Amino acid sequence: MGKIIAVANQKGGVGKTTTSVNLTASLASTRHRVLLVDIDPQGNATMGCGVEKKQLSLSSYDILTRQSTARDATVSLAELNFHIIPGNSDLTAAQVELLKMADREHALADALEACREDYHYIIIDCPPSLNMLTLNALVAADSVLIPMQCEYYALEGLSDLMDTVMNIRNTVNPHLAIEGLLRTMFDPRNRLTNEVSDQLTKHFADKLLATIIPRNIRLAEAPSHGLPVLQYDKSSSGALAYLALAGEIASRNSTAPTV
Repeated sequence: MGKIIAVANQKGGVGKTTTSVNLTASLASTRHRVLLVDIDPQGNATMGCGVEKKQLSLSSYDILTRQSTARDATVSLAELNFHIIPGNSDLTAAQVELLKMADREHALADALEACREDYHYIIIDCPPSLNMLTLNALVAADSVLIPMQCEYYALEGLSDLMDTVMNIRNTVNPHLAIEGLLRTMFDPRNRLTNEVSDQLTKHFADKLLATIIPRNIRLAEAPSHGLPVLQYDKSSSGALAYLALAGEIASRNSTAPTV
């Protein structure tokens, strides 16, 4: 049965969508079966995979509002070797509609449960806020991966997110774990970056992933071509870093690549 990982951070601009797309592509390249679920109304993960977000017949909106099954809303990306449940601005309305529904925090979990046996990993790209959509992702997930830049404001936001994860664990999802903290947009020439990284190592050593994602122009360019960086420039430092991340996560979860 597949593992569900929510990629979440209420702070925007930390590389959350970049991580969701490129971790998915990197896991797929090592012959894991992977589904990417875009529940961010901006639909950036959808566009970053070359799917036109304004021309969707079914999307994550439909599975959250229980108008479609996850399998029916899934799009196969043969050239990328993984599947996606795309998202777009309709998700803004989903937040309102969820408030009217019974058992609303389990809508995504219920939808994904029916298809999780089809995959080794299901990666959920969350919005940059702790709203009803993110709550659904954290209730559905087995673990949460937290991308963050090494800056002081990020430390404050991390504390809030950790509190949210603990509250969810104590109430609706007792199995929710921290998959790891991922340092993104890392520039070792920056003194502040290194200082914050040292603080993370000191206080969160057991949760800090060894892989570090560098600041890389190819990572920034790839979404405009509708491609993960692995397909855009497989020799770039960004592509190699996300391959390393996929290997680290697979190793932690003891999932061997399969045909």
